Amino acid sequence: MKIEVYISQLLYRYQCVTVPGFGAFLTETHSAQLNESTNSFFPPKKTISFNSRIKNNDGLLANHIAQAEKTSYGFAVSAIAFEVLNWKKTLEEEGVILLKNIGELRLNSESNIIFKPNDQTNFLSTSFGLSPFVSPMVKKEAFEKKIEKIAAKEKDAVLLYENEEETKSSNPFLRYAAILVLGLGITGSIGYPLYQNQIDNQTLVVEQAVQKKVQNKIQEATFFIKSPLPAVTLSVDSAKVETVETTMPYHIMAGAFRSEANAKKAYNQLIKDGYKARMLKENKHGLFPVLYGSYATMKEAEQAQKEIQKGENPQAWILVENL
Repeated sequence: MKIEVYISQLLYRYQCVTVPGFGAFLTETHSAQLNESTNSFFPPKKTISFNSRIKNNDGLLANHIAQAEKTSYGFAVSAIAFEVLNWKKTLEEEGVILLKNIGELRLNSESNIIFKPNDQTNFLSTSFGLSPFVSPMVKKEAFEKKIEKIAAKEKDAVLLYENEEETKSSNPFLRYAAILVLGLGITGSIGYPLYQNQIDNQTLVVEQAVQKKVQNKIQEATFFIKSPLPAVTLSVDSAKVETVETTMPYHIMAGAFRSEANAKKAYNQLIKDGYKARMLKENKHGLFPVLYGSYATMKEAEQAQKEIQKGENPQAWILVENL
């Protein structure tokens, strides 16, 4: 009977497995280890040692063999004793015993048993399937430098974009200043109205371009009132929704809604609050704009915007409709 098979089975479950009349195999649990010099990782494990002084029969091995072989306890004890005799005889004749999955037993010059465990077997059941491995060194410095380069490129791109936007915004006004100086030097009282008209037209073009960018970014707008606006079903009078921006192209936006019913509800609330509110038709983004009011000139719109931002909606902004 190869009792080493049963010994190895018990080593997974117990810290000490005694072979009566021969010695005891002891286990010790070790946590996971890292060898920094080789970048090697080792999972938690049980190491085995041997103590030839522990020989008393504790019944563990005999009971396990009796259950596995479906035999009596007495027969199991006799089988262990017979195997121990064979081990001792082999040690005396050959000087070494190989126990599969457990290790190697040898006699030294003083006839003492020396045990060398099998490093390939890990008796820690919670580490089943885990094996040592070597990880390549992570070059943290190089990785961080790469990230810094990417961040620097992105920052430069943002600054370039902002500079371009500032240049685009400032150049028209520089041209207006040059036109003003030239007009004052040439025309006097007659040339000034012509110059003012040109400034208004150029300003309107710039404002329309800016508003076009704003509209392209609209995904969903929030209407700033004291309570949220639930979706309702309302009939809409198309006569009141018609656009009138041909003569009043400057609008102060209150919100833009996916739901026409919500837009109508917001419009009614503004009327109730005393505003000359307007509700426009659905735009190309599928939204229904609602206005605090519309104005003939930019100056009027800006003045009204300041009042609305102070008391009602700090986010109110001016939309310039294409003429």
